Amino acid sequence: MRAYATGLMLLCAASAAAAPTFTRDVAPIFYKNCVSCHRPGELAPMSLLDYRSARPWAKAIRAAVATGKMPPWFADPRYGHFSNDTRLKEQDIATVKAWVDAGAAEGDPKDLPVPPKFVEGWRLGKPDLVIDIGQDFRVPAGKDLYKDFVVPTAFTEGKWIRAAQVLPGNRRLVHHVHVYVVAQGTDADSQQEAKLAVANRVPSLAGFAEIEDGLTRVREDAPVINDACAANANLPNLSGFEEGSLTTMLPGKPPDDFDVFGDGSTAKYIPAGAKLRFQIHYAKVDEAGTDRTSVGLYLVAKAPEKPLRRVDLRNRFFLIPAGAGNHEVKRCYDVEQDKLLVAITPHMHYRGKDATYELIHADGRHEILLVVPHYDFNWQLQYRFEKAILMEKGSRMVVTFHYDNSPNNPANPEPSKAIRWGDRTEDEMMVTWTETINVSPAGSSLNASAGK
Repeated sequence: MRAYATGLMLLCAASAAAAPTFTRDVAPIFYKNCVSCHRPGELAPMSLLDYRSARPWAKAIRAAVATGKMPPWFADPRYGHFSNDTRLKEQDIATVKAWVDAGAAEGDPKDLPVPPKFVEGWRLGKPDLVIDIGQDFRVPAGKDLYKDFVVPTAFTEGKWIRAAQVLPGNRRLVHHVHVYVVAQGTDADSQQEAKLAVANRVPSLAGFAEIEDGLTRVREDAPVINDACAANANLPNLSGFEEGSLTTMLPGKPPDDFDVFGDGSTAKYIPAGAKLRFQIHYAKVDEAGTDRTSVGLYLVAKAPEKPLRRVDLRNRFFLIPAGAGNHEVKRCYDVEQDKLLVAITPHMHYRGKDATYELIHADGRHEILLVVPHYDFNWQLQYRFEKAILMEKGSRMVVTFHYDNSPNNPANPEPSKAIRWGDRTEDEMMVTWTETINVSPAGSSLNASAGK
């Protein structure tokens, strides 16, 4: 009996010793996957850098990792492989669950690995250049606001950019930011750059849209085209593409890394004499505040082999009926030359439900590129392909979005209203941002691996 009791005690002691601890087992997982956001001063509601900060959230952490809610990732695993997939490994999920189930012990402080070092605000380290909006801008309370700021770069020669990060001056106020390159001599290069930028934001929509407080909205009486793939209407931007921004800041999106192959062969370009246009969406807040948003640029001295560019696809002529629970809107892109597709970012507002991207190759093959079955406006993620997709000249990308404008959508601000395109958060959008590389017909022989 004594031997049995002794054996039982030893077994219990061994089990206790084997239970995961924060310092030895859990902190390494958090440091690798979570603390870029879950640290002081960042977007997340709590820090996971140390035990004292993480412990009160133990049960919530368990639930979030067990359900896949955290880290955020929304791509259907049946389609595509992505180099920036944030999902935890099954072993890491099991470790976090076991840690919480065993009491969420701290463990030996000596086991704690060295925490990652972060430069204040700059997730990629100190930038080579920082350019801000040029003023301390006062953001009023009580309304959505889109504001354009056009500022000089003072570049006397062109610059190649390997990465960029937009840093909000006031996170409470800034919802998202696009930074565009304004080449010297273009319409926005004048004494009234910002005003012209607003008026010319979508000049081809002049007959179909209204602008109020810098915000664009398609008029109720504008033509309705829900399926732009089948349409043959002479309407702007329903075919081809629009030139995209240099860099963006979106909820949940990490800084832009333009070295997509990890070998220095890709980058973006800012020409000499160019200006930068910051298009900032300031969220509706109860208390006014001041913002001075900036962009950090990380330079590379050598011109890359494969310049990277953003190609945007939009359908601005949809109409979502009041109460519609699964309204479909489509947009197609007929590829005009061989391109490598590096990344896709779908963008909708609160009624966004799901997104599907299909490529019909020039030889007739159909390939599902990406499916986002549960779109979340609060996490506007970029999906970067593990291996870039060759889109041959003559192929077609088919983009299909669904919207839930019904009362069953808890995020829907106004289910009784038919909805059209608009800049306001309570309006809707149908946008795809893609990162692409133009290649020659021989481009199919390129090493198209986008993993790092």
